Amino acid sequence: MKEKLRLVIILICICNSFSTLAQLGGESTYDFLNLTNSARVAALGGNQVGLRDGDLNLVFHNPAALNDTLDNQLTLNFVPYMVDVKYGYAGYARHFKGVGTFSAGIHSINYGTFDRADESGVITGTFSAAEYAINFTYSRPLTPRWTAGIAVKPVISNFESYNSFGLAADIGLMYSTPSRLFSAGMTLKNFGSQLSTYNETYEPLPTDLQMGMAYKLAHAPFRFSVTAQHLLKWDLSYKIPEAENGSANNTTEDDGSIGFVDNMARHMVFGVEFMPAKNFYVAAGYNHRRRQELKIEEKASTVGFSWGFGFRIYKFHFAYGSARYHLAGSSNHFSISTNLSAF
Repeated sequence: MKEKLRLVIILICICNSFSTLAQLGGESTYDFLNLTNSARVAALGGNQVGLRDGDLNLVFHNPAALNDTLDNQLTLNFVPYMVDVKYGYAGYARHFKGVGTFSAGIHSINYGTFDRADESGVITGTFSAAEYAINFTYSRPLTPRWTAGIAVKPVISNFESYNSFGLAADIGLMYSTPSRLFSAGMTLKNFGSQLSTYNETYEPLPTDLQMGMAYKLAHAPFRFSVTAQHLLKWDLSYKIPEAENGSANNTTEDDGSIGFVDNMARHMVFGVEFMPAKNFYVAAGYNHRRRQELKIEEKASTVGFSWGFGFRIYKFHFAYGSARYHLAGSSNHFSISTNLSAF
């Protein structure tokens, strides 16, 4: 018991030791690692690290969500993103009694094909751009209520003739009650380093500390979840550069100030699920930071909100999720999973 407690303390200390690595969008490389693959998680606001049940897609957000109930489960996700960008994730899990649970997956994004031109604008051909991360995850129970997990993720990035290789990792903890009505988790995501750079310039990875919890009502078909993210940096205000012909220097959003409550809410992602039957659910979520940063002041509409549903047919689980990023469009997420032991 003392050794298990020591392991928990070590993991917490590791998370705290990375507090200086906080990153905001545009300040790091391999940002595709933060994209949401799962239709269910997309519907729940885009990130849930405290949710634990029989869904292999949750392991992508917290490696400690991997457990023996996911043995022999296969999942496939596809997202036709903005413009011609497409990405997805495929994963498989296997449990070994007395050893722990392992999973392997690949997360890939294809940015499409682009025209190559010389200095005078003459088209000389085309080129492509894509990035890949291979996820190797291992988890093991520490106690009947606590589980620890780690994911190692080699990353390959290719933009025309520029290439980079890196190594990222996630460390997670998960707590759940025997009734499975309540669960909570913490994960340190995407810490690591570039092993080879694009042009001999080192760029940090999008390291983030996240904590979350989920609670299902005992006598009603509702589950509520919340995740706190970007915990390595409290102030989420950002600088907007002026146009090149502007007369002012860089200014921060709202003249450099956002309220305490607004800033705190930008760290939070909220989700709710309605589950009237075992094989069907409807989900909705809200991401305040997404709404505040991507809305148009004249018309915010439903930017920041998300929704989706899932159902089971025969031995397959299907899910769809939609998240509103901007008035210009929404993302569409498609997921399918099955347990190969059922065949």
